[in-house]
Amino acid sequence: MSTKLHEMTLCMSLTDSGDALLWGFKDGRDVSGDHFRKLVFTWHEPSLYGTLLETQQAGELVVTILPAEQVLGFFAEPNFMEIVSWDMGTEAANMMLHVAPLLQDAAKKGLYIPSYEDFRNGRLVWTWDRNGEILADIDWSVLGKTDDLGEAGLRAAFSAAVVEAHYSNETAMADLRRDYPALFAANRKANIADDSPAAFTENEWLSAMGWRPDLAPFRPALQLLEPDELEEDWRLRLVLQDKQDSTLLTPIRLHVDGTASGQWASEWTPHVVERAPGWVTRLLEALPRMADDGELLAHPMSDDSAWTFLTKDSRILLEDGWNVMLPAWWEAAAKRKPRLSAKVAAEAGGGKSESLFGMNSLVNFDWRIAIGDSELSEAEFNSLLTRNERLVRFRGQWIYLDPAFLDQIRRLMDSIDPAEGLSLQDIFQLHLLSELEREKVNASSWDGESQEELDYEEEARLQLEVELNTHLLKLVRQLGQPSDLEQIPVPAGLRAELRGYQHQGFTWLTYLRKFGLGACLADDMGLGKTVQFITYLLHHKPVSEQPALLICPTSVLGNWQKELARFAPELTVMLHYGKGRLGGAALDDALQGVDIVLTSYTTALMDQETLQPYMWSSLCLDEAQNIKNAQNKQSSAIRSLNAVHRIALTGTPIENRLSELWSIYDFLNPGYLGNQRGFQVRFANPIEKHQDAERTAQLQQLVKPFMLRRKKKDPAIQLDLPDKLEMKVYINLTAEQGAMYEQTVKDLMERMKKLEGMERKGAILGALTQLKQLCDHPMLLTKEAEQAEEMAQSEDSRAELVLRSAKLERLVAMVDELRDEGDSCLIFTQYVGMGRMLASVLSAQRGEPVFYLNGSTPKQERDRMIERFQAADGEGPSIFVLSLKAGGVGLNLTAANHVFHFDRWWNPAVENQATDRAYRMGQTRNVQVHKFISLGTLEERIDEMLESKMSLSENVISSSEGWITEMSNDELQDLFTLRKSW
Repeated sequence: MSTKLHEMTLCMSLTDSGDALLWGFKDGRDVSGDHFRKLVFTWHEPSLYGTLLETQQAGELVVTILPAEQVLGFFAEPNFMEIVSWDMGTEAANMMLHVAPLLQDAAKKGLYIPSYEDFRNGRLVWTWDRNGEILADIDWSVLGKTDDLGEAGLRAAFSAAVVEAHYSNETAMADLRRDYPALFAANRKANIADDSPAAFTENEWLSAMGWRPDLAPFRPALQLLEPDELEEDWRLRLVLQDKQDSTLLTPIRLHVDGTASGQWASEWTPHVVERAPGWVTRLLEALPRMADDGELLAHPMSDDSAWTFLTKDSRILLEDGWNVMLPAWWEAAAKRKPRLSAKVAAEAGGGKSESLFGMNSLVNFDWRIAIGDSELSEAEFNSLLTRNERLVRFRGQWIYLDPAFLDQIRRLMDSIDPAEGLSLQDIFQLHLLSELEREKVNASSWDGESQEELDYEEEARLQLEVELNTHLLKLVRQLGQPSDLEQIPVPAGLRAELRGYQHQGFTWLTYLRKFGLGACLADDMGLGKTVQFITYLLHHKPVSEQPALLICPTSVLGNWQKELARFAPELTVMLHYGKGRLGGAALDDALQGVDIVLTSYTTALMDQETLQPYMWSSLCLDEAQNIKNAQNKQSSAIRSLNAVHRIALTGTPIENRLSELWSIYDFLNPGYLGNQRGFQVRFANPIEKHQDAERTAQLQQLVKPFMLRRKKKDPAIQLDLPDKLEMKVYINLTAEQGAMYEQTVKDLMERMKKLEGMERKGAILGALTQLKQLCDHPMLLTKEAEQAEEMAQSEDSRAELVLRSAKLERLVAMVDELRDEGDSCLIFTQYVGMGRMLASVLSAQRGEPVFYLNGSTPKQERDRMIERFQAADGEGPSIFVLSLKAGGVGLNLTAANHVFHFDRWWNPAVENQATDRAYRMGQTRNVQVHKFISLGTLEERIDEMLESKMSLSENVISSSEGWITEMSNDELQDLFTLRKSW
């Protein structure tokens, strides 16, 4: 094609993909690509005035490529500079100028259809609708007469224009997929050979697709007829269903030559004649076995053929656009799979005796096989199996029997002997899982798993159901609702008052013991797991012939001894630990009259053979997460120990992986969650790798009856407190503090050689105060404290002031950080001078008000400060410095979520009372407690005393410091001297 651009000729060719290749000549020479684009596309906005168009070398020419989606628009509305004129001297030019605006208009107005030919080859391509009036004037014969404007390229350009106009965004494509799903069928090419004859005419296909209305007065359908009194076999026939009255069905006969015979309304004949060849083609492709003696669908169907049609062929035909009419009962029958259940004997789990039941106890049962609403005996079921039929009429109902599924049932029945019974463990598992929706195996959710795991899933498809008797049904329900258990009276020997939830926990432990079921008490730390277990021990003391065994970390052995002595002094406790522990006959003798033996995890491993022979009344693991690794020797040793009842105490049943939960449960109720490999495949992998919600629900259902977990925030336990996190902040003295500290200790020890009586005591107490103040800030001793407020106002002086105390420097940094995060704090100190210094420095540093409360603060001012600090609008000050004695009791300061103890008090109870100004009812955030300790000083020694297991009673280390004055000079030297290592 060519045209004149002043003295330039414009040339064009269409590719099969619809792109236009453009180039030009001037005076017999080609025009360069860039110059050509500037001249031709000066006003072409879609290509950004030619700047987005690519060029390509074609032999000696440089051509400009106009993409297919822009071709029709470009030639439909030529918008060249005035110097451009077209040469209309060729048929091709006339055709392009004539066709482009018409096709562009058709694309925009929706006069397009999907191409049936392209659909049969697996592509979605749009073509023009020749029935549209806009295209009536096009002389299509001309297209085939030109080499550079072929129909293939023009169709591709048209399809691209349709996409550009209507389907260029995801929303439009989503709407198209929703309205015409058959256009996107994944298998649209699967059953159609490229060279096979068309199964539909184009109009039929468009009608079947829903793109164009079907004008035929009927719709063809394939109807499957079941055997009845007149016909013994299954039959498939083609019927014409009247669109006006869908109950009117006209059966017709189809012949392989594409003709049809039968009796139908005369006005239907043209439609039948037109469509019969397509019906034949489509049926031969879908059901080739149905052709015989020149006729389709002529012969009866066997049961196997009917089965294949119901389960496979009908789906293929539906996807191919056929209407398929199946027997009315089929949908229900497809869901009516046989169910296998074990009906538990009426007496199982009954009786009032305290005799232990146990997870491995066997329960008598009878098999029950149900199909729909009908229940079969074993004999009836076996009779069905021997018939070896897939479709069976049973008690007036059609059912289908999947051979593979029946084989699963048979194998399961063969694997369990009713004479031996089911274990209680099996019954719990099966019943709990049957309460959830039946598993649906979805292979896509196992993408990437091993074949072994897929095989495991296939085996799991058949779920044996359990029909519980009244006793066991009640047991299972009560296990799931611990709060509904009838509470057991608290034993008289308990020296504690149980909270409601603790009483419930003790009752729950005792209830599970009755049935020999292991229990995991997983309450939050601080909710009293210890006292609940001690109450349990006291309750069972009168009936326990053997002692209980408690295994715990070495670090809490002493704590258990103290707690047992405190809450249950009547229990006889034996410690099996250390070099002097007993074994053999000596241990036998020692255990007589003992109620509980305490040992550590390490000792339990070393003394596995010593502890194994005993049947312990109960075996309790404190901090049970210590056996989270099921493969290590310690876990194996503990599992090997024998006990009537097993209990796990832990605040963290899962720290990192689900295998830890399996390890604890395998200790409590061995085998309940299957073996470790099976648990990994069935639960851990789907949950941890794929976040499988269904498997998570199933695991929760299995775990829940044997775990009691309450949290501090649970309304039922009436605490409503967040967590309290305590941490010690160890700080070095500055050089100035260290020198002054050593000099003070040296002066004191010199005076101790000369002083006695009250003078000696006074000197010690005075030095004690000096040393504690030195740890806070040296200015408290140099009489400069009064200048601190003034120094705090100057940035340079404040920096110097802060750097003289490592404690103050650290506090300022931490307060900066927490305030930047929007948190609030309380700061406790024993010294008025230090309190004033803190308030001055922090107020100047932060540029915000800081409250300071001490013993001299008037009540009115004190109340005002508390009210403002607690203000609900959060507009009040967020830093509150308090004297330990004045602010340590009687205040509610829950607006703060950080508590600083700037210096240490002798009695931890006093510090805790101060902390509880923030950590109390009404607190909604986690409270962080920071205890400052100067390393190497008296503060560190006192902290070690408070934390050690030394026999220092509460009346020794108390709010009074008088006990220090009774120390010898050597003891004082050891207590006060600065440790050089720090």
